[in-house]
Amino acid sequence: MSASCSGNCDSCGESCSSRSPESLLAPANKLSNVKHVIAVVSGKGGVGKSTVTSMMAVAMNKLGYKTAILDADITGPSIPKCFGIHEKAMGSDDGLFPVNTKTGIETMSINELLPDETSPVVWRGPVIAGVIKQFWSDVIWNEVDYMFVDLPPGTGDAPLTVFQSIPLDGIIIVTSPQELVSMIVSKAVEMAKMMNVPVLGLIENYSYVKCPCCGEPFKVYGESHIDEVAAKYDLKVLDKLPLDPQIASLCDRGAIELMGDGLLDNAADAVESAHRA
Repeated sequence: MSASCSGNCDSCGESCSSRSPESLLAPANKLSNVKHVIAVVSGKGGVGKSTVTSMMAVAMNKLGYKTAILDADITGPSIPKCFGIHEKAMGSDDGLFPVNTKTGIETMSINELLPDETSPVVWRGPVIAGVIKQFWSDVIWNEVDYMFVDLPPGTGDAPLTVFQSIPLDGIIIVTSPQELVSMIVSKAVEMAKMMNVPVLGLIENYSYVKCPCCGEPFKVYGESHIDEVAAKYDLKVLDKLPLDPQIASLCDRGAIELMGDGLLDNAADAVESAHRA
């Protein structure tokens, strides 16, 4: 601060230690009430991130929490399919209303706004970023305990928009057993560090297949490397999910809410524990 400083940063063009950094967080809708926001991320596509996002919302809903999903994967929306949602979102002068699933999970996805859910979204990055912000600011999220944000894979514009614009309490990283994925997970972890967002843990999807005859696990993708990555960054491996045809069938039928109990107990505990501290 110089001797001639008036103390009014709004009218000053100088850069000094007294200037507070400008927040990039988008304001929530005035009628929204969201207590905790968890982003579900992956370094690459094809690891079942959207399925895990849906399963996390269902698991926390079964524990008695009001949950919601903000589908930030604008060009590849999968959430409506997992829940069998085909109706369109409605709105008023106050904002958009999320579409509820059969068990009351609130959702907002681009497919709930498009006239035809099969229409491709061919938009440039700034337009996609604007829509993601609108899903936070324009949607009236009603008394949500835990919101899960389904991010597109990678570390590009859309994930960056979520990290900067939405007040995240933490992220869960979804991966698969291949060694190649270890490097990509590392990128996601480093991005979270750069954005000062805590990593709640890792979930390994497609970890194994259970033999239908004897029940023994068979590692289709070879030996897992997730424990090595977790140890490198001092993170927890929350759950290892099998490659389960039943889960795939539930998603295809839009019936993920019928999934069995116990699949994501450790991840649910981690989400709860993060907010008890």
